Amino acid sequence: MAGGWAMLPILICSAVALAIVLERCWTLRRRSVLPPGLGEEVRTWARSGQLDPSHLTALANGSPLGELLASALAVRNRPRELIKERIEDTGRHVVHRMERYLNTLGTIALIGPLLGLLGTVIGLIRMFMDVMKGGVGDPMKMAGGIGEALICTATGLIVAIPAYVLHRYFRSKVAGYCVEMEKQATELLDELTVAQQPAARPRAASRTPTESSAG
Repeated sequence: MAGGWAMLPILICSAVALAIVLERCWTLRRRSVLPPGLGEEVRTWARSGQLDPSHLTALANGSPLGELLASALAVRNRPRELIKERIEDTGRHVVHRMERYLNTLGTIALIGPLLGLLGTVIGLIRMFMDVMKGGVGDPMKMAGGIGEALICTATGLIVAIPAYVLHRYFRSKVAGYCVEMEKQATELLDELTVAQQPAARPRAASRTPTESSAG
């Protein structure tokens, strides 16, 4: 109430930022993104060759890492370069979903202080306009008006600072997940490449009758 109408957008931004932080904390749990032991389990499936569409569907729907590995298994009989391209394409979609709402959080961190400054400037303008109309009057009242105007700036900073810190935190968390998912995808790609290689021919071939007589 003391900060004026400019407090309303700041409070809305704070509510949106809180909702994004809670949602991202739940979505970006490590167990949810990188289930323990999933990479080794999928490589075991690839070695056994027992893969059916139901397995791949369940794997893709289980976690971001599972979706990435399932995309490689879906084209496991293709050349290595095509499998790698499919992993890269799927990885871009997975990263985009993990970074959902982070741009909004960064925007709130940027505009929070600006909204606070706007409210403060408007409050000061209104106060000086009153001074022009009725004179200085009570200096203590004027000082109180300045303090009320600065409430907007303080509130904007209170909203923006945690939003900026958490925005950077979630960005770094997603970057770390990307590195680990890339490692798991590379190991699966190597496994699929080895499985595609034909069995080595025996080096000691049987000698022809002509070679035997020549010997």
